[in-house]
Amino acid sequence: MSHPRYSIHRLFPAALALGMLAACATMPPPDDKDALEEFRANNDPAEPFNRTMYDVHQAIDTAVLRPVAVAYRAVVPPPVRTGLSNVLSNLRSPVILMNDALQGETERFGITLGRFMINSTVGVGGIFDVAGRLGLVPHTEDFGQTFAVAGVEEGPYLFIPILGPSNPRDLLGFAAGIAADPFTWLTFGNRDLLDTLSYVRAGATVVTTRESLLDTLDDVQRTSLDPYATLRSAYRQQRAREIANTPGAVASQPQGLGTGLGSTEPGVGQP
Repeated sequence: MSHPRYSIHRLFPAALALGMLAACATMPPPDDKDALEEFRANNDPAEPFNRTMYDVHQAIDTAVLRPVAVAYRAVVPPPVRTGLSNVLSNLRSPVILMNDALQGETERFGITLGRFMINSTVGVGGIFDVAGRLGLVPHTEDFGQTFAVAGVEEGPYLFIPILGPSNPRDLLGFAAGIAADPFTWLTFGNRDLLDTLSYVRAGATVVTTRESLLDTLDDVQRTSLDPYATLRSAYRQQRAREIANTPGAVASQPQGLGTGLGSTEPGVGQP
């Protein structure tokens, strides 16, 4: 019998594809050039479906994610929040290292390797960003970026509840990142322990990411006439900067938790 977690992961893409097929937006007529140009620029042919998924995400965020993030900020002291964020960033280092290598980024490979070794040892498992203080500036790489560098097209824009803005290329990269992460398979001889650690890590990532975006997302909701369109544009621009390794680009968390505005998490490429 297969592990239930993987069964769900196999079924979800099929359900997503069916939803997209049922809700694709109609392309404007060829003679309406302005509307056609906007349609292509947004790259969002499944917009009705995506907006529904965005509404689902907002309901989850309002009921669960934001209240938990607010409580986390109120209860946990800043040094502890920073330490946890640093640990989570350090745990992503092996996947970043793989993608530095795959893209032939030798200098960035050396920086990532140095950061991981220093922070894992002198930084006490990554709690303290000692490497950053030594001038090894953090950056992010993932398989979605590597696929883009290899020439794989992004495909249509997608919005996935909890995961946030994405596209087929980045979803494939997200799955590849999980499969390639050595911490995914490090069981210490105990499968139950692996599951527990995986859920703890995922939960901690969700909470720390959402807390880092409290002010930014509140501003979007308060000031934007169309928050969905704002986040769609921000995500696509952010991913373009990350793929191009634009100096000073703010590194976002994987899938962004409903935003493409990047993360203010310590240790992941603040400008």
